[in-house]
Amino acid sequence: MSLPVKVMRDGVLEKRSSGLLQLWKKKRCVLTEEGLRLHSCKGGGGSGADAPSSAWSSNKAKELRFERMATVDCVEYKRGMVYFTVVMATGKEIDFRCQQEGTAWNAEIALALVRYKNLQAVQTGRNRHLSTTHLGSTGEDEEL
Repeated sequence: MSLPVKVMRDGVLEKRSSGLLQLWKKKRCVLTEEGLRLHSCKGGGGSGADAPSSAWSSNKAKELRFERMATVDCVEYKRGMVYFTVVMATGKEIDFRCQQEGTAWNAEIALALVRYKNLQAVQTGRNRHLSTTHLGSTGEDEEL
């Protein structure tokens, strides 16, 4: 995401660590048209949404790009929290949770992922159509 991209949502999610204790760590998350960027809190404890922007590390952002994402899964609602899993194309599962108020993060991520995949499919179709048109093919002699 080196070029400026449209930010669709910016806020705080909690991500379950992959370590032995599987602790929940607050992350500042930026949802864009290309994926989800996770920023760690410099203080380590994650002081929440009210933390000044300087408390969030920008140089150690982890990117979950839609091109490597398969789906958003396992939505559960417990005690005012929404729990969900982002499944990567490799099969790796990343667990998140957020407050159950307003539009849930899982819905916004899932919609952005579908939008991204649809745009990719349209672009692939256009490219295929342009290449067959350019070559003068009618498509009648091609195998399906």
